[in-house]
Amino acid sequence: MFALTQEQLALQARARELAQSDVKARAAEVDRTEQYPWDNVERLKEAGFLGMTIPRDYGGQGLGWLEAVLVTEQMSQACSVTGRIAVETNMGAISAVMAYGSHEQKQLAARMVLEGDKPAICITEPGAGSSATEMTTRADKRGNRYVINGSKHWITGGGVSRLHLIFARVYDEKGEEEGIGGFLAIRDETEGLKIVGREPTMGLRGIPEAEIAFEDMEVPPSALVMPPRGLKKGFADLMNAYNSQRVGAATVALGIAQGAYQLALDWSGKREQFGRPIDEFQGIQWKLADMSIKLAASQALIYKAASSAPAGGFPDMVMAAQAKVFTSESAIEVANQALQIFGARGYSRNNPVERMVRDVRMFTIGGGTAEILRTVVAGGILNKKLPQTRDGYVKRSAAE
Repeated sequence: MFALTQEQLALQARARELAQSDVKARAAEVDRTEQYPWDNVERLKEAGFLGMTIPRDYGGQGLGWLEAVLVTEQMSQACSVTGRIAVETNMGAISAVMAYGSHEQKQLAARMVLEGDKPAICITEPGAGSSATEMTTRADKRGNRYVINGSKHWITGGGVSRLHLIFARVYDEKGEEEGIGGFLAIRDETEGLKIVGREPTMGLRGIPEAEIAFEDMEVPPSALVMPPRGLKKGFADLMNAYNSQRVGAATVALGIAQGAYQLALDWSGKREQFGRPIDEFQGIQWKLADMSIKLAASQALIYKAASSAPAGGFPDMVMAAQAKVFTSESAIEVANQALQIFGARGYSRNNPVERMVRDVRMFTIGGGTAEILRTVVAGGILNKKLPQTRDGYVKRSAAE
């Protein structure tokens, strides 16, 4: 059992109380209507669960990744969409800006998140998913502006989020590429940022997955988030912030699976067949045992990864990848077994387990597929770069 401090236990208890009341009561409606749960956002805001990881100097609480995980885990047991909001207002785009942004960029991002905005991180394109460096969105330097053209797809929160961190290839005024950079833009304020459409998704229906187009979108140089190593290696630095996002995604999957498991566990003691509760049958007992083992192992990996970050840094890349791969795959298995224990009742849309099975399926895909993250783990344990190219691997240099 991971040892939590008294402060962390109190935070966990507060999150559980909120999740199991208002948040849980609205989860089915959020799924059915496919509407973003603004009222849940307001409750997260009132509870102080937005921007927890933002430094105190910028109005946040200066808490760590583990504290964000504890809140996300509880929210996701009740409502996976609210769990994702908890992740993306504490990790991902906001953490990249707070780590590498200018003072003005940090002020802007912190203010927007603390007011209730969920920033959108714009990396994936129709032709560049796992191979993110093949993106074609470009930012051309023209005088004292950058002009951005291109498109992104599967942007979580597109059409709801206001603050966007947009990744693009950066070209100087001579047309020479300088590297991949991240630019801040605000929906409805930055001209040229257009929401093209919303993807109809299998699960997680209360938070939009959108396609976004940039048509001669002009931003000043101050919109460019510049990591310390500059544009040539800046994309790697910015992607390092994704380690926290992956821990967060794993936590949502864990919470969903925990919720499904608890429902199945309770049901197995109530449902009677052949004159006795079905939890007296060894077949059901073994299912529950395996589910509990997967959940315990997943939680341990997530808590360990969340606690691996140095002061002011991000979770360890390999630990984050391990946690996401194992948890996302285990969570799918747990949710499916929970539905099986309910039998036909689990297949009904009146049963929250049906929703959980759909919601959890996303997490072996989004935020890094299980296949790509296995390559990340392999590269880490072998101390090799393993690009998916015909040229094979390249040994890491001591300077990296």
